[in-house]
Order: sequence, then structure tokens, then C-alpha cells
Amino acid sequence: MIMNDVAESRLLLGRGADSLLDLVGRDPRGPLVVGVSGPGGHGKTALLAQVARTRRQAGFAVRTGAPQPGETVDPDALVLVDDAHLLDDARLGVLLRLVAGRRHRLVVAYRPWPRSAALTDLADVLRRDGQAVLLGPFTRELTAAYLAAVPELGGRSDLADFVHTQTAGVPRDVERMARGLVGADAPAGTPVEAPRSVVLEFGPDLEAQPTAVRRLLLAVAAGVPLPVSMLGALLDKEPEAVDELIAATRAAGLIGADGRLAPIVRRVVTALSPATDRAAVWRRLTELQLARGGAVLPLVRSLRAVGALADCPATTLTAAATEALADEPAFAADLFAAATAAGAPASAKQALATALAGDLDDALRLADRLLATAPPAERAEAAVVAATALAHRGHVGRSVELYRWSGSASSVAFATVGGLAGGDLAAAGEAPAGDPAGEPPTLRASAARLMADGVRESVTGPPTAALSALVQAAALLEPDGRAALLPDSPAALAALTAVHCGELEIAERVLHRALAAGVGGPLMTRRHRLLQAWILMVRGQTAAAADRLAATTADGRPLESRDLLFAAALRMGIARRNSDLGALKGGWEQALEAVVRHPVDLFTLLPLGELAIAGARLGDLARLEPYLREGRNLLNRLGDPPLWSVPLHWSGLHAAILADEPAVADDRVAALLAAAGHSRYAAVVAAAAESWVEVLRGAVDPVRVEAAARGLHDTGLWWDGARLAGQAAIRTADRRAMTTLLECARALQGRPAGVDGGQRPATGEDAAQVADAIAGPTRPGLSDREYEVAELVLAGLTYREIGDRLFISAKTVEHHVARMRSRLNCANRAELLALLRTVVADRASTTAGQPWPRRSTR
Repeated sequence: MIMNDVAESRLLLGRGADSLLDLVGRDPRGPLVVGVSGPGGHGKTALLAQVARTRRQAGFAVRTGAPQPGETVDPDALVLVDDAHLLDDARLGVLLRLVAGRRHRLVVAYRPWPRSAALTDLADVLRRDGQAVLLGPFTRELTAAYLAAVPELGGRSDLADFVHTQTAGVPRDVERMARGLVGADAPAGTPVEAPRSVVLEFGPDLEAQPTAVRRLLLAVAAGVPLPVSMLGALLDKEPEAVDELIAATRAAGLIGADGRLAPIVRRVVTALSPATDRAAVWRRLTELQLARGGAVLPLVRSLRAVGALADCPATTLTAAATEALADEPAFAADLFAAATAAGAPASAKQALATALAGDLDDALRLADRLLATAPPAERAEAAVVAATALAHRGHVGRSVELYRWSGSASSVAFATVGGLAGGDLAAAGEAPAGDPAGEPPTLRASAARLMADGVRESVTGPPTAALSALVQAAALLEPDGRAALLPDSPAALAALTAVHCGELEIAERVLHRALAAGVGGPLMTRRHRLLQAWILMVRGQTAAAADRLAATTADGRPLESRDLLFAAALRMGIARRNSDLGALKGGWEQALEAVVRHPVDLFTLLPLGELAIAGARLGDLARLEPYLREGRNLLNRLGDPPLWSVPLHWSGLHAAILADEPAVADDRVAALLAAAGHSRYAAVVAAAAESWVEVLRGAVDPVRVEAAARGLHDTGLWWDGARLAGQAAIRTADRRAMTTLLECARALQGRPAGVDGGQRPATGEDAAQVADAIAGPTRPGLSDREYEVAELVLAGLTYREIGDRLFISAKTVEHHVARMRSRLNCANRAELLALLRTVVADRASTTAGQPWPRRSTR
């Protein structure tokens, strides 16, 4: 039925065919001399059948087939000849004479190849004395119209693009695809591939082709451009013979005018050709391509797809692996391993690919073996791989040793970075000059030098110089950094430096560009994404930070120790900012394990500081103290560089506040004030720290507090800025100041000033009542039992679960919650939860309503 739809639908026959049918329908007895040409499967037979049907319906005779020499032909009959390219010269001569006699009506259809001299003469006469109809593939619109005419497909317009792409519009193949989709009940949504039944329908067409055509189709199915000279060597034919073979295959409708196979035909050729033929053709192609210096990766990919990779020569596998190294390091590692299995020696490139793919275990094993057994040049490259893997795992000393031993200028630069990260100030004096062999100043070598300069400046110079050098290094790697094996990326170091000096917008941009360019391959991708999540967390955008963290770890692969430490600190930091005590408690042991696994270095002070605050919140800071002490010692060895020490002092201040240690907090404030002249960020943080401890002592200067809070917000510490303003609001007895600070806190959280939770305008009296509620025990305060209920409500437990935990009824829990909502003057549950988070956090620090003693004068 589908074939009849094709034959009967004028819409699907094209403009030239429509003209022919209109002519036959208007004047069945008029003169008619037409030549119809087109490749196989393009509708010649269907068109002749429609012409015959139209003429017979008008009551006139039709004769099909070419007459024999000497045979009399009725001049009133319409002569329809299909596949004229298969006729011998004698019968073509008969048709030529019929046309020349101008008494007979003829429609002759033929393929463009083979083209004998007699067929060429006939085609010329048909075109000169009559009309020529050239049949081509369907347009996308014609394909859609065809499918719409198939009742079983129910007018599925969503299939049109899929079918047209799969078939390249060849009418025969569109019809087969439609029939297969009908048989497969055309599942909802765009199919992934054609049904198996469609593939099998091509079997007879493929089997009918000569051996040379089938080999040609296999060669084209490999998916790489093939010059005639290469095809000649493959098929053992002269260029002229190759051209003829291509023309014959195109005339059969198996290859498009652009020399490519439609996806369905490629699948047919790959699936239905004998495996031995397929493997033999593709292996031979790889050898020819390798000999002429062409790309072999597409060919090897095709071999891998059909399971024939094991038979591929080692030299070809190695070449393909090298081609895949930049964009597909994991695939490259597999190909290098296959080459080794085929007899090639293990190489440093194999270790490099394995490391870039993120498999540091195998990379270290390979590199270590090469260090002991490989030639000198390979040993140097293997040392770089081992040094990089060790850097990612926190073994800075051994990493630096290997980098220095390898001897290149890039390695010396990386050794400088590692030495400074480990607290070796002498490394700052190392100049990453060129090596004795004269290493060229490539983009990667220049980026490594700038990395070393940037880290050196971060320790000994101004933050602007450090950030500039690192951002420049990151930019140098963007054009060609996918295959760069890095101990840390310049983008990551630039982002860390930017975060440490309050330039979060710069950090965001440099990370975005590094991810877009794929700098460092998969090995560095997680590092960049974790730092993006960190920036979101610092700003208080905890939901977005949690989503980014979840997406980064969604593949289930184990994190390397450095990334694991950042991920653990992110989870704890997000939980702390959400006042999620359950998540804090649940993640603490894993966070401590992450700290133990990765030795303290300069680039992990940020997560260490965040974990210190979480530890203080949980009352377990003592377990982290040895690592914090090591971090302070590291900074001391480097001369206490402000860029790196200020954020750690800031974290230490908040840990001291939560641990209720006023003297320690004063020490942190003093350290921040001493560094205030280093940068704008240091000055802002120092002013905020001083204001914070004054607030905790009950001395609230609203103007000074608001200035400090807005300063924090301007440097990217949005959550901290809002928190400072909120802390001051609940500790001042001045109602006007309370209102002002509360509005400031809301604004810094991204909530519009003057709107209470987005529900209703906040009058001065309303703001004062909310501030009273936030203040906790002193105005008006919650009972101990209500605090217990509040903590469990915030943890997400149901009333029944809370009752089971506290040995009270669910009804009693509901009563407590209702009383808290009334006492805190909350309009809805969302507002209650927001206020309870603040109340519980204040209660945890044991400072709400209990001012600290005056600052020590010691």
C-alpha cells in the first residue's frame, strides 16, 4: 500500500514528473517523447507505472518494454521502456529509429550509468526532440508529505527529520523506512536508529553488486575522505576504472552526489557485509592512510565499532591514539593499550593519555615502570606524568623532585609552583629558564612560566601582579590546552587567587573559559567545576552551589584527594549556610577523612578554613587543630603572605566565635588588621572582623556595621555581609537602627528592601518585631524544648519523627511549632523556617544575648 501511495501521489513525484503526468492526462493522443533519468531507487519505475495507469484510464493502449529489431510497433500505443541502460545496442537502435520517425509515443527511463554510445545518442535525441525529466531525492518537505500520506503512521510529523536524515531523501529508502516504522509500531519520540527490518531489506541490493562495488562501499563506510589514488590502491584499479566504479555505484542509488553514504546505507554496508571482508578493507585502508600521512583515527574508530580492533597493526593503533590524545584522552589510552597488546612497547604517551583521562592509578603504574626501564627521553616524559599525578594527590615534595629531575623549562616552572605550595620560600627564587637542550617557547612552556611567576607574586608581591600573571597563563592555554598535563591549571590558580582577594567575577570568567576550552582534559574538569561551586557558595547561593557540586560528582568516579577535600568542604559550607545541622553532623567524619588524605598545602587553605568553622559549629574543632597548625606553619615559612593568610584568619575568626573563644577571636582580628594595607579585600575583611567582635560585645554602630557589611558584599562575600548586618540587628536596642540593619541584611541576601520574606511590606514596628524574634532568648526567647524542636524541624523531620526522637506526641510537637510561629510573629511556615535558622545558629554560638567581655589589652 505504501508503494501505491508513492506512485499515486503527484506531490511526491517532483515538478518534472508532474508536468509529464499533466501532459498525458490532458491529451492522451498527443505526441509524447520523454527521457526519464535518475539513479536507482529514485522513482523511475513508479513514474512509468503512473503514466501507464493514466493513459489506460483514458482508454488508450500502452506497450511496455523495448521492441526487438524488425518488430512492428503500433503507432497509437504508448511505448514505456524501463532500465534502458541495460539494453543492447540493437534494441537501443530500434528506440532511436522510433523517435526519429516522429510517429510513435515513447517514454524511456534509464540510469546515468552505464552509458554506452548508443544510449548517449538516444538520450540526446530524446532531450532534443521531446523533454527530459531528471528525478532526484526528496526534499525534506517531500519526505514529510510522504510520511503524512501513510495512515499507519498517523501523520507523525516528528518522524520527518529522522527519516530524511537517515535516507538522504532517496525515495526507495524513504518507502522502506516508512514500512519498517509501521511494522515496529513507530514508538513515540524520534527513533534512535532504523528498525532492523529496514536494514535487512537492503540485503538483496547489496548482494547483487559486484565484488568491487561492495569493497568500494565498505571503504566509503569507513567515514574518511578517500582520494582516487588511495581507492585505486585498495581496489587494485587504475584511476579511470575507479571513476567508472564510483559512477556505477552512484547510479545504483547507493552513494549520494556528494560521494557519501546515507546513514541507513552506511549501517547496511557495515552490518550486512561479511566480517572478514569488512575488517580486511578497513585494515588495508589504515595502512594506506598511514603510508600517505593521513588521519587514521576515523578508520580505527570504525574498526573498533565492529570489534575488529585486535587485528589492527600496532603502528596504526599508536598513530590513531596520538590523534585522539587531545580531544578523547580516554579513547587514546584504550588505543595505546591495544597497541601495547599488539606488540608495541609501552610509552610515555600512553601514561600521559591515561593521566589526562583522570585514571591516575594506571598513569602512576605506567610512569613508574617507564622510569625504570625506558630510554632517557621516555623516562623524562614519564617523570612529568608521575609528578603531575602525585601533585593531584598532595605529594608535593615527591612531585617537585620529579619535575626538577625531568629537566624541561615547563617542569622547572611546575617545580616552583609545587615548592611554594608546600611552603618552600626558596622555590620563589628559582627562575624557570630554558633547559640546556633549548626547549622552544611554546604556548604551554610560556603558560608554565607565567604560572610560576603568578604563584611567586602571590607570596612575595602584590595580588594584582599575581592575578594578572595567572590569568595570562590561563589565556595562553585556551587555544590548545586539552592535552596539557598540569599539576594544577592556571585557571584554577587564577580563580583561587581571585577568591582570596575578593575578585569573584574574574574567578568566574576564567573558570568558564577554561571549561569551554577543555583545558587540562577531564583531569582538570572537576577541579574547575568545584571552584565554580565554591564561588556560588561564598555568595550564599547554596542551592546553585549544591546543584553544581552534584553535577560534578554525578558520574560516580572517585575523586582525587584534592578534589575530595574541596567537595567535602563544599558540602559542609553549604550545610552551615543553610543551618542544616543534620547535614553538618552527617558529613563531618567524611570531611575529616578528606583532610587526612590530602596533606596541607597553600592551595587547600580555603577548604581547611571552611572546615574549621564547621568543626567549631559541631564542637569538634580540636580534631582539626593539627592541620590548622600545619597551615599556619606553612604560611609562616612563606613569610605569612597576606593574600593567602587573610582568608584563613577570617575563617579562624568565625571558628572562634562559634567556639566562644573571645581571646582567639581577638588574635584573628589583630592579624587581619595587621594585613589590612595589603589589598582592598584585606582592608574590607579587617574592618568587618573588627565590627563583628564589637557587635558581639554589644557595641553596635549601625553606620559602621552597614559599611562593613556592604564592603563584604562588594568583595563577593554576600552571605557574610548579610550575616553581619543580621547579627547587629538582633543585638541593638535602638529600634531605628534595628530596622535599618535588618533591611540591609535582606538587601544583601538579594531580597528587596522593605519586603518581609516577599509577603508584605515591613513597617518599622514589623521590623522591630522580627528583630526581636531573631534575637533569641532575650527578646522574647525560646525554651530549651522549643530549640530542640526547632533544630529537628530544620533537619526536615516530620512531627511524628520529632515526637519519637524527643519522646513526646506529634500533637505536642505541633503545639510547640504553632507557639513558636505565634511568638516569632511569622506570617507563614516559610518565614518561620527562615527565622528559626537564624535563631538556632545564634544559639549554637552561645553568644546571642550574652555579650563577650571587653577586648583583652594584652
